Amino acid sequence: MIHQNRGSSSITGRTATGGMAQPRFFEQPPSSTLADIAALTDARLVDASRSGQQVRGLASLDEAGPMHLTFFDNLKYADQLASTKAGACLVNARFEAKVPAHVAVLRATQPFRAFVKIARQLHGDALRPQSWFGVTGIAPSAIIDPTAHLEDGVVVDPLAVIGPNVEIGAGTVIGAGAVIGVNVRIGRDCNVGARSAIQFALIGNNVLIHPGCSIGQDGYGFVFFGPDGHLKVPQTGRVLIQNDVEIGAGTTIDRGSLRDTVIGEGTKIDNQVQIGHNVTIGRHSLLAAQIGLAGSLTIGDNVALGAKVGINNHLHIGDGAQVTAMSGIMDDIPANGRWGGIPARPAKQWFREVIALERLARDGKAGRKDEGRD
Repeated sequence: MIHQNRGSSSITGRTATGGMAQPRFFEQPPSSTLADIAALTDARLVDASRSGQQVRGLASLDEAGPMHLTFFDNLKYADQLASTKAGACLVNARFEAKVPAHVAVLRATQPFRAFVKIARQLHGDALRPQSWFGVTGIAPSAIIDPTAHLEDGVVVDPLAVIGPNVEIGAGTVIGAGAVIGVNVRIGRDCNVGARSAIQFALIGNNVLIHPGCSIGQDGYGFVFFGPDGHLKVPQTGRVLIQNDVEIGAGTTIDRGSLRDTVIGEGTKIDNQVQIGHNVTIGRHSLLAAQIGLAGSLTIGDNVALGAKVGINNHLHIGDGAQVTAMSGIMDDIPANGRWGGIPARPAKQWFREVIALERLARDGKAGRKDEGRD
C-alpha cells in the first residue's frame, strides 16, 4: 500500500498487525551454493572451504546482504565494495585485494558477464514477458478474424485485435490492446507488447516487441511543391524483421516506399527510436534510445549507435562502426569507424577539435585579462 504524507510516498510491508505485504513481481530463485555458481560462470572460488556457502539472491554492492551475490568491475564503486555486506562477489583478479575479508571471492575474467550469466539462470522469467493477466490461451475479449491462423500455444491478452489472414506462430504472446493488421506474419516465440500496432510486416522467430510500438505505418514521403502544397508519395513496401530482434517501447518503424524496411537478425533497438522508410539495418547492431534514422539509409552489421544519434537519409554506415551519443551524421561512415560530434567526424579529429577550442577559449580569456597591463 502506498501512503501519501505531505507530498511524499512510502511503500509499507506486512506488519505484525496484518498490513499489506509488498508484492513480488518475479519468482524468487532457489538457493545455490558458491560451488554451483563457480561451475556455472567458470569463475574460481578463491577460498574452496566456502564452496557450500548458500546464495539466495543477487544484488548491487550497496544493497547486498550476507545471502547475496554481487560483482565489482569498476573502480568508481570502490567505496561501495569496501562497505558491502554481500556474502560473495565476482571480481577480476586485479581488484581481488580490495574485497573485504568477510566476502567470498569468485575470481572471474569478466565479472559483469559472469554475473549476467548467473542472473539469466536464476531469473529466466524476467527475460521474456508473458501474459500480463495470466492468460494461457485466447482472452474472451480478444477479437480474432475467422480467417486468421494461430498455431497451438499462442496467447492473446484482453482486447487485442487480430485481423484477416494473419498468421502467428506457436509460443507467441500478443499483449493487451495490440492491433495486428491484415496479412501480417509473426513467427514463433515472439512477444508483441500491449498497445502495439503492426501492419504490412513480416516478423521472424523470437522477436520481442515492447509496449506501444508502431510498425508498418507509411513513411514520411512527399514531393514538395512549396506554397501550393505537397504531394504524398504512396508507400507500398513492407517491414521485414528477422529472427531474435528486440524492439524497445514506443519505437516506430515505417514501412518502405518501393523497397522494404529491414531489421537484421539479432539487432537490439532501445525505446523511442524512429526508423524511416526504406532503412536497412544489418545483423546484431545496437541502437540506443531516441535515435532518429532518416529514410533510405543503410546500417551494416555490428554497428553501435549511442542515444539521440541522428542520421541523414541515403547514407551508408559501415560494418562495426560506432557513433557517440547525440551525434549528427551527415556523411557515410566507413567500416569500423569511430565517429562523434555535430556534424559527426572521426572521433580522434573531433576530440582534437574540442581540445583546441577549449585551449583557444582559455587563452583568449587570459589574453583579455592582460590587456592594458604594462
